[in-house]
Amino acid sequence: MIVVTGGAGFIGSNLIRALNERGERNILLVDHLVNGQKMHNIADLDIADYMDKSEFMEKIGLAHFFDGVRAVFHEGACSSTTEWDGQYVMMNNYDYSKRLLHWCVARNVAFMYASSASVYGDGKQGFRVERSCEHPINMYAYSKFQFDQYVRPLFAKTKSPIVGFRYFNVYGPREQHKGSMSSTAFHFNRQVIEQKKAKLFEGCDGMANGEQRRDFVHVDDVVDVNLWFLDHPEQRGIYNVGTGKAETFNAVAQAVTDWHKEGVIEYIPFPEHLKGSYQSYTQADISGLRGAGYGKEFLTVKQGVARYLDWLNTTA
Repeated sequence: MIVVTGGAGFIGSNLIRALNERGERNILLVDHLVNGQKMHNIADLDIADYMDKSEFMEKIGLAHFFDGVRAVFHEGACSSTTEWDGQYVMMNNYDYSKRLLHWCVARNVAFMYASSASVYGDGKQGFRVERSCEHPINMYAYSKFQFDQYVRPLFAKTKSPIVGFRYFNVYGPREQHKGSMSSTAFHFNRQVIEQKKAKLFEGCDGMANGEQRRDFVHVDDVVDVNLWFLDHPEQRGIYNVGTGKAETFNAVAQAVTDWHKEGVIEYIPFPEHLKGSYQSYTQADISGLRGAGYGKEFLTVKQGVARYLDWLNTTA
């Protein structure tokens, strides 16, 4: 059996889709469906069982809990970057992850988990998987950072397959339930359909309008990286998952208008509440990923957005 926590979420549901395409059906989907809209992400997927997160956490400590599990993809978390209840965030993102990690290590079960590029904070020290670059600036980021810190010594103490993925700006199918937290490609698509224009922030931090840059990575590439490590259990560590190439918000908006063959780009005032706490630039250092042996090229914004809109405007 393969366990996917956060399995009804964005990345988790795409992982299950890809596992289904490999012929995998013996999958336990773990989630907390307070937001029932997420069922649309999983209605077309085949799984063996569903379990609520609370029940799953209770059973982790049982001696023979799901004998036969061969891998855990741990995508479940409180992902809100504006949640400041530190006790709640650490309980869901740190304590939960530690318990699941130890369960896997004790049984030599592959454990692949979602970290986050947010651990790099404002990014001024770079985006390398090094302690000198890591300075989280919100509770979500701190919970992910601290779990990475907890995991690091285990690589020398155990041979268990443990892999952490620091996701950059992921976009693609099955994210619509995230609302305002959905990707810019999702929002630009809706704006062009409804208003014939894509609305971008004006420039900030010395950058021209819409020229802020992020490492936008399609969820298909994220899933492919996860499955590659499932197939290569000898590779262990913490890795950045991005394209390694920053592209502008203008490029995303242009890809959307190109797909629709209509629409203009409009710049709106930069929000006051974001000044001083906005990432104007992110770019993953993927040398670790390449060094581990993952050689596939990533989709560009133009390629990835077109693939996404093909799905979004005909399926969702």
